Amino acid sequence: MASSTGRAGTKVARGRGNKATSGKGVKASTRKTDEIAAKAADATPEAPVETPAAAAPKPAAKRAAAGSATPRRRAFDSTDSALQRKPAARRKPAAAAEKTAAPAGAKAAATKAPARPARKPRGKPVAPPDPAPLSQEASARAVDDAAHGEAEAMPSIEEALGRLGFGSNAPTAKKLAGNIERIEALGQRLVAAFGDRALHDPGVEGPSPELYMTAAGAWMKTLAEQPARIIEHQVNFWGETLKHYARAQMALARGKLALPEEEAPRDKRFKHPLWHSHPYFNFVMKQYQINAKAMKDAAADLQMPDEVARRRVNWLTNQVIDMMAPTNFLATNPDALEKAVETEGESLVRGLENLVRDVERHGGEMIVSLADHDAFAVGENIGTTAGTVVHRTRLFELIQYAPTTDQVHALPVVIFPPWINKFYILDLKPQNSLIRWIVDQGHTLFVVSWKNPDASFADTGLEDYVGAYLEAMDKVRELTGQAKLNAVGYCIAGTTLSLTLALLKQRGDDRVNSATFFTTLTDFSDQGEFTTFLQDDFVNGIAEEVERHGLLMAPLMSRTMSFLRANDLVWGPAIRSYMMGESPPAFDLLFWNGDSTNLPGRMTMQYLRGLCQRNDFANGGFELLGHRLHISDVTVPLCSVACEGDHIAPWKDCWQGVAQMGSADKSFILSESGHVAGIVNPPSKRKYGHYTGGADFTHGFQAWRDSSSFAEGSWWPVWGAWLAERAGEMVPARDPGPGLEPAPGRYVHERAI
Repeated sequence: MASSTGRAGTKVARGRGNKATSGKGVKASTRKTDEIAAKAADATPEAPVETPAAAAPKPAAKRAAAGSATPRRRAFDSTDSALQRKPAARRKPAAAAEKTAAPAGAKAAATKAPARPARKPRGKPVAPPDPAPLSQEASARAVDDAAHGEAEAMPSIEEALGRLGFGSNAPTAKKLAGNIERIEALGQRLVAAFGDRALHDPGVEGPSPELYMTAAGAWMKTLAEQPARIIEHQVNFWGETLKHYARAQMALARGKLALPEEEAPRDKRFKHPLWHSHPYFNFVMKQYQINAKAMKDAAADLQMPDEVARRRVNWLTNQVIDMMAPTNFLATNPDALEKAVETEGESLVRGLENLVRDVERHGGEMIVSLADHDAFAVGENIGTTAGTVVHRTRLFELIQYAPTTDQVHALPVVIFPPWINKFYILDLKPQNSLIRWIVDQGHTLFVVSWKNPDASFADTGLEDYVGAYLEAMDKVRELTGQAKLNAVGYCIAGTTLSLTLALLKQRGDDRVNSATFFTTLTDFSDQGEFTTFLQDDFVNGIAEEVERHGLLMAPLMSRTMSFLRANDLVWGPAIRSYMMGESPPAFDLLFWNGDSTNLPGRMTMQYLRGLCQRNDFANGGFELLGHRLHISDVTVPLCSVACEGDHIAPWKDCWQGVAQMGSADKSFILSESGHVAGIVNPPSKRKYGHYTGGADFTHGFQAWRDSSSFAEGSWWPVWGAWLAERAGEMVPARDPGPGLEPAPGRYVHERAI
């Protein structure tokens, strides 16, 4: 009964041209209804109803009663759940007033003027006939119901999905509706997270305009001097594309879906079977390869002004090629499409959740998480070798590890890890911990744990780090009672160890008995894959960042390093996380890789300008602490370990620096694999081999390689034997005692800001 009253009230309002969503129209209609009802109360039931001609109001009154200056305006039918617009009923005003004025239960014999029937909308059913007339109270209530009808009639997400064809599968519709709501909330969080992103100097956001101008100038020069060359490239590209299209058409006509198996690419991005069996994906893959080859050929033939420009253009070309791979897009990634269908879209929602999480975690920067951040805790399931913090300064903590043998070598060992990352890369799990292995070989081991700097370290320079080396060495000698020690430097810490050794040489200090360098660059004459990032435009951008923040922020450093291996460290992880909706793996090595540190501003610029760009240490000398230090000043017995697949410190450049050092006792070990995996290579795995024994340091790296021999398995035992020969006699093991606190200390837990 209530619903019937609501529909009747709506029809009354619509018959007068009233608009249910207009506040003014509702009030005018209510006042007019009250006036008509009052007049009807004075009339007797037996009195005949006035004819339309006698009761018709003036045009002005007619418009006022309707609440609109446009009598033929189409009203919005608030009772239609689909919110469809219908034409207003064309009844005469008197008839409408007559129906409203008639009291409830009026005699059926009362004379009524015939009303023009409502026009039937196309494709819609005819509206049902009007119900019995309403009383004054019911009519007013109906008008109020009509005013709120539109909001009540808005369909829910489930209803809307039902109209799209999901009504027959209620669980699916409900799940899709829930996913849509999650996407809306995640979208708002994503926008807010991007809003927190700090603005960087344009120099670090992308290639400078000068690089584009250089490339454009080279292209114009080639076009002017060798126009046939440009035309040849274009014709070859067109020809390959047309042949590809024709081959695909012929294969389809013969019922074949793909190219012969021997032509299938070995690119791991295209390992899904559909890349080779499905005509659509196969065509896309092959065309991408044609495009990539055309771009590389065109870039290679440009007449560049120098080798630096050529390397930069080649790097930019490869970045574009990697970015445009069909695997990076949902519509052309069969893995992601299959996962989306299998999970009814859940994988895409989880992918958006992963994206929002990464952007929020990195302060607005879109840096994909390479490992599960909750899977590891330093000191609990990684970095667990027993030890004690025995010394702490503003810049570092010194950890002494507990012995595992009854006797140890007299001369202690101190490791200086890079301050770009945390030291526990050498102590991930017991089975691959170099720190634990060294202790097990009978050495008293100390390791430096560097402070993760904040803006207060802006003026900390290389001289402060060299001073920290000397302070740590003094403390090690004090605690062990030994005048000499063996030192190890990893990556940038190895470079700084070389500077420290050169300084000690000039001061006549012989505290270091031997030195070991892990993946250490000391000669930067060949900048390799860092060429793009070591030019003035990018370095000037870094200088602006350092001036603004006092630091080289960890997210910017991580992003830059990742694009050296974009497919492995950017696009591949992004596909798995954002398109497939997969959780990052619980991989300790990648967890460490994401635990980056900030770099002090002064130290950053000294390293980039003096060592990398000008190559002072290998050329005229590097000014530090009142001395001009040169690579030839390194004269202690040394062993250098480089990695064959290292893209950060190429082994040929590492060898080049060692060849220039003044030491008479040199050993060089070349491990298989890369910058980290080649070092964290325990003997138990027997995964990567190594080259040793080369003695030729005068005729280039290839001559050394030719004079070396290859051996299966880890290089650790070879180096261990070398170190033992220089570590002195055996003495009772040294217990570090309680110290300041247990290893791994507190500095290692500090996260980058």
